[in-house]
Amino acid sequence: MNEQPTNNIFPELKVCGLTNPEQIQELISMKVNFLGFIFYQKSPRYVLNHLSLDHISKIDHQGKVGVFVNETAEKIVETAKKGKLNFIQLHGDEDDKFINDLRERLSSDVKIIKVIRIGNEMSENREKIEQIFTQTTNCNIQPIDYYLFDTDSKAFGGTGQQFDWNLLNEFEIPLPYFLSGGISEENIKNIESLRQKPFALDINSKFETAPGDKNIDKIKTFKTIIPMSPNGTF
Repeated sequence: MNEQPTNNIFPELKVCGLTNPEQIQELISMKVNFLGFIFYQKSPRYVLNHLSLDHISKIDHQGKVGVFVNETAEKIVETAKKGKLNFIQLHGDEDDKFINDLRERLSSDVKIIKVIRIGNEMSENREKIEQIFTQTTNCNIQPIDYYLFDTDSKAFGGTGQQFDWNLLNEFEIPLPYFLSGGISEENIKNIESLRQKPFALDINSKFETAPGDKNIDKIKTFKTIIPMSPNGTF
């Protein structure tokens, strides 16, 4: 099972929904840890409307994340190879059988992030999370490397809405996790209330001037106010 890193005093940062080559290079120069590319055709940030897989493959970064929603395993593997992706983020309704099959098909160097979408019904959320965590701790071969908690929506993310982070304090989260869903300068301090801190923060729509067009200055400012863990580790 993956251990949360102990050498960082800040959570790492993922910027998702990227479409602009110049902005991508600026984020790389800012040492953003993860670059998110959305391969969901219904998304207003669908990357292949702006960049080719060949272009993505040539981006010199070790944190390229491909975001997929209910895509076939064959298509994910093909896209990962052609785009030289480092991480696959499953943002849909992919079940254990699908994830295990995908893990067998992917290169061992490619890590899997499974999204847990959090809605408004707390009892339903608790039941869903408990079931997922039980499967994780009982699995001898772990196909998932990270979780990502996001606000549930029909659009599968990018809403700019925050779910109730207090829900996470009710569980012992068995893998490192990304925190997403409406993260902004206004609510980032609330991360201090989380008993088990996120491995990384995932930002998107709150840092845009339009879908896929990032506000680089706003991201720079945000990086300076990400809170430090009280014990010096995340």
